[in-house]
Amino acid sequence: MATFGAALSRDGPGLLLRDIDRGDTQARAAAQVVAAAAPDILLLTDFDYDYEGRALEAFAQMVAEAGHPLPHRFARRPNAGMATGLDLDGDGRRGEAEDAQGWGRFAGDGGMAILSRHPIDAAASRDFSDLPWAELPDSLAPGADLSAEALDAQRLSSNGHWAVTLRPEGAAPITLLVFDATPPVFDGPEDRNGRRNADEIRFWRLFLDGAFGSPPGDRFVLLGNANLDPVDGEGRHDAIRALLADPRLQDPRPMSGGGRAAANPEHRGDPALDTADWDDPVPGNLRVDYVLPSADWRVTGAGVVWPEAGPLRAAVEAAGRHRLVWADIAPEG
Repeated sequence: MATFGAALSRDGPGLLLRDIDRGDTQARAAAQVVAAAAPDILLLTDFDYDYEGRALEAFAQMVAEAGHPLPHRFARRPNAGMATGLDLDGDGRRGEAEDAQGWGRFAGDGGMAILSRHPIDAAASRDFSDLPWAELPDSLAPGADLSAEALDAQRLSSNGHWAVTLRPEGAAPITLLVFDATPPVFDGPEDRNGRRNADEIRFWRLFLDGAFGSPPGDRFVLLGNANLDPVDGEGRHDAIRALLADPRLQDPRPMSGGGRAAANPEHRGDPALDTADWDDPVPGNLRVDYVLPSADWRVTGAGVVWPEAGPLRAAVEAAGRHRLVWADIAPEG
């Protein structure tokens, strides 16, 4: 299992497909990282969505050409870039990236996608992305200084919350719980994005409690970009710490030498666990990407593709700020 914030988002619709078709250096670097990690199941975050899935098909082909075919694909339209027609951020203007359901310059900007070696049962999968933020139990939305109109319209998911069913041949189904939360920054004293980020993470604990229909009974994996470190950087750290401590999940604590070498001396967390590197002193490198198997899996290995040196290092750096995070799992017994 792996998740990768592959930075495969561009400034306008169709530009990602154009770049992949042209053999764009950054896209090729991302494909090289995926092929080197060779996951059976991969969640891509920050990947532009298009209705016919052409960019995803083209990227899958690029990964296959790099040596690792992943023939099965899944994507849904994200909330990112979904126009509301409202002035959600209250700045007196409509139609800006901040006024979409999730920040986005165009419909599908920086969505999510799954590539898999195993068949995906799209009909059995569930999408919770239309849940109104204010309807989340104990929602933090009422304190986010939203107008009544915005509070009524604003969805919880800045990108999406999906429960996706995979059906490996000759084995029990696997459920992927995937998301890509808003960064808890770029707001004001009302902490709108910090509040939303915390609630996007908290959604999963409520889901596992049965608040949104039947949760998966066993053999699931929660993965994606929480955009929140348990200790360092901005945000409501209790949200991710509570998720990591949930007894229904296990944290494989994937590590890398590259993260350790990039340590920010002002940080308190273990830098070997970090999964993204913002070059500026603030915030520096943080742990924001997670692969959390359910407690009934046996974890046989885990890591972050972030080498200190070697031929793959250049591709990892060229691919973007986020590093691919993986965990090897097997059924108990």
